[in-house]
Amino acid sequence: MAKYGKKAQKKVKRAMREYSQGKLKSGKSHKTVKSRKQAIAIGISEARARGYKVPPRRSR
Repeated sequence: MAKYGKKAQKKVKRAMREYSQGKLKSGKSHKTVKSRKQAIAIGISEARARGYKVPPRRSR
């Protein structure tokens, strides 16, 4: 069984494309994202906000 849905994968793909073009901005500060991991996290959090199939956040 897949952990991530197709629509969630599209969100991450879009975020990665923007990151590679240097156009992906982060949160309130709107600073350009420099890290691959951060770009993936942004895509996943956007998918989660939309209600797509994504595993829940780890509890601390």
